[in-house]
Amino acid sequence: MKNYVAASIYAALLFLTGCSVSRQISRQVKNDVLTNPAFISAHTGISIYEPATGKYWYNFQGDKYFVPASNTKLPTCYAAMKYLGDSLAALYYYDKGDTLFIRPTGDPTFLHPDFPVQKAFDFLNRSKKPIVLNTALWQEERWGNGWSWDDYSDYYAAERSAMPIYGNIVQVKNHLNNPKVVPSYFKNNVHIDSSLNKNLFSGGVHREFAENIFTVTVTSPVEHYTETPFYTDNTVLQNLLNDTLHKMISINDQPGKTNQPQSILYSQPTDSMLKPLMHRSDNFFAEQTLLMVSDKLLGVMNDEKIIDTLLKTDFKDLPQKPYWVDGSGLSHYNLFSPKDFVTILDKMKNDFGMDRIKNILATGGTGTIRNYYKADSGFIYGKTGTLSGVVAFSGFLYTKKNKLLIFSTLVNNHNGSSADIRKGIEKFIEEVRNKN
Repeated sequence: MKNYVAASIYAALLFLTGCSVSRQISRQVKNDVLTNPAFISAHTGISIYEPATGKYWYNFQGDKYFVPASNTKLPTCYAAMKYLGDSLAALYYYDKGDTLFIRPTGDPTFLHPDFPVQKAFDFLNRSKKPIVLNTALWQEERWGNGWSWDDYSDYYAAERSAMPIYGNIVQVKNHLNNPKVVPSYFKNNVHIDSSLNKNLFSGGVHREFAENIFTVTVTSPVEHYTETPFYTDNTVLQNLLNDTLHKMISINDQPGKTNQPQSILYSQPTDSMLKPLMHRSDNFFAEQTLLMVSDKLLGVMNDEKIIDTLLKTDFKDLPQKPYWVDGSGLSHYNLFSPKDFVTILDKMKNDFGMDRIKNILATGGTGTIRNYYKADSGFIYGKTGTLSGVVAFSGFLYTKKNKLLIFSTLVNNHNGSSADIRKGIEKFIEEVRNKN
């Protein structure tokens, strides 16, 4: 009887404590968010969850759908952490004796400037045999579903492909009116606008929509470096490989079957790609990552098929079934709820542990939150998201009392400054940490 009474009292205290915390957070939301002029015209969703107790501390429209922007990279990252293994598979290959047959996997690190060690390049470069590259498992478009078409020339919308090379980006840096171009294959396709002073360089580079013709707009004396997506197809890939490897490579895009064993060549540690993906919110890495998961699980590179598979398996228990269309969150078609992201982050913690998560997600003062949460560095780990009218931030928070919380804040349809929205969320999150 005494044990029963003690247990009842303890449960009552927990209930009252939970109510108290909820009321406290509710007041903070009112003061820092709902009555903040930056948020008044916006739609806002907030969920805060304590995994140790399995209880939500607070929900405000946590079950409503929002455009999540780059928070979409969280389910992409989870899938990669689970299915891509310790190292990225760069190529499947079969050495027939007189010919080397290659099948790419969508690995975005091939000849990417972030990765000085290039095992795939070295492997292809050493081969003395004719190389046949098969891209038949590519079942996608170069751009994602719902992407803004006029972003095609912007660095953050690099085209997707079966075998990315140089990040599918042309780098241009002006030097004494002689632009340095990487890859050099495109050098003769880069032109300075002759109507302007050729000693000036603004860094503005425009590409023609369906061809690799680049125009540098010159308006400033400051030397500048730009990144512009190049137009991808098999002919461009073949020419780039031939130019870089100095050997003839043929491409076959027709499906075929072989009973011969295929070997796998690995390129980079998986987390060495996931960290920059999440820290700088790299859309290209995210898109190719989801396609690599598709290749690994389904044997084809197709967003719709892999998303459908993941929603029916790993993410079948999400509170609200998302409308999920791409790997990066560039599309306004994506719809998730705050409670969806809490659930995904909780799965990430349970399946992979906080040590690995802390290596991949940005903390205060780093990555996309380098200007925020500096006082909380090492106590907050999260993923931001920004589109026109959209600000998102979801992640993990250690409170002053060392309680681990999972949170998601999604703001849509604001008509003001994204910086003001971020500052309001920062103030709110910091108060939750300091008062608990």
